Amino acid sequence: MSAATLFESLAEELEERIHSGVLAAGDRLPSVRQACLARGISPSTVFQAYYLLEARGLVEARPRSGYYVRKPRRARGGPLAAAVQAPAATEVVISELIFDVLGSTRDAEVVPLGSAFAAAGLFPLAQLARCGARAMRQLPPAQLSAELTSGNTRLLQALRRRYGQHDIALAPQELVICNGAMEALGLCLQAVTRPGDVVALESPTFYAALQALERLHLRAVEVPTDPRLGVDPDALAELLARQKIAACWFMPNFQNPLGALMPPARKKALVALLAHHGVPLIEDDVYAELYHGIRRPRPAKAFDPAGGVLHCSSFSKCLAPGYRVGWAAAGRFAPQVQRLKMMSSLATAVPSQLALAEYLEQGGYERHLRGLRQALAASMARARALVLRHFPAGTRVSQPEGGYFLWLQLPAGVDTLALHREALEQGISTAPGQLFSADRRFRQALRLNAGHPDDARVEPAIAELGRMAAQIQRRARP
Repeated sequence: MSAATLFESLAEELEERIHSGVLAAGDRLPSVRQACLARGISPSTVFQAYYLLEARGLVEARPRSGYYVRKPRRARGGPLAAAVQAPAATEVVISELIFDVLGSTRDAEVVPLGSAFAAAGLFPLAQLARCGARAMRQLPPAQLSAELTSGNTRLLQALRRRYGQHDIALAPQELVICNGAMEALGLCLQAVTRPGDVVALESPTFYAALQALERLHLRAVEVPTDPRLGVDPDALAELLARQKIAACWFMPNFQNPLGALMPPARKKALVALLAHHGVPLIEDDVYAELYHGIRRPRPAKAFDPAGGVLHCSSFSKCLAPGYRVGWAAAGRFAPQVQRLKMMSSLATAVPSQLALAEYLEQGGYERHLRGLRQALAASMARARALVLRHFPAGTRVSQPEGGYFLWLQLPAGVDTLALHREALEQGISTAPGQLFSADRRFRQALRLNAGHPDDARVEPAIAELGRMAAQIQRRARP
């Protein structure tokens, strides 16, 4: 067993004991010496395991005393609150604001706290390039066009195997390979709606979902979403009872921007509720591989015997940003999605598919994911600590169990769109809360990207943001 596997195994065992209550808040972890003797491992392996648990927010180091299980910690100013449900469906007109605010994130000179992407250096891009070159050299020329519309057979097989790990057996033609998750989500949305229909979204929601609704002339209704547990099923049930909803677009695993993780029982109840009303669920699941805990959370798709969940994901957030390879496991709607794919972009680039298939077959994917998760968990813990240290009193900040986004609720008087514009003058990008709602709520909220662990500019940028937020707050006081 490798050293990496040893420290991860120890960390996962201790995490399981913490979550089960065997190790309670305030309990002392075994000393490094005790752990070494009990397991026959080196001190560095024990330290690595404890560092990982510390990054996940589960333990804390006490000087000259050791490591202790951490008490559940609330953010400064109290817990994050769920949004209040919007009173009615809203026409979506958001793209101009999004283009205006997020155009800066493409500038390499700007600190990318407003970006939607993790640092490119976290991904095995050189290895992927070698895999792509090797696979293309071995590709029979006739196959280049034969698999254009259906997708590469090797990649489809690899994806079906990963679904099988969650006991999800996909029908042979259910998977549709797309140009990234956004195309998959857009095609699924188009397959189950018509212009003028109402689509239920989380509140706050990912701004690209709002753009997709705007493009298809759909209306949005926003459902209160708990920052830890996801969509409120009672609020959704009330909404379905009084209003015709054509579809739901939700992100049950590490929702963007909140980071919420819907528990399995809530996912199961959600799927059953929507099946009862005959409402399809478009499941955006691009962050599920980026969990910080012991095991990958199951998608809502795992609780869907009737084929009403259109599950969409991609490799962009976990392996290959820029390769633009995603997919939809579209359930009973797969034929419609496949036809829409053929009518729009026809196919997804074969070289990208081949590079990913070759890489997955070589068996290094899980090792890469372990390192990526560890880096992101540690980076998020550091960013969160910096926010709590530097932002004004009363700031509340999420504590997600996966992904790389933090959601901040700032105190009264801090308009985060104004903060964004002032920060941009200092070379710092942010994603203000107004981007994440059809009616531009969340004026005092902010999403920060914590996915750039090796960027030395991040720490001073967060400190500067906190200083500017405090200045805006003082100016707003009468």
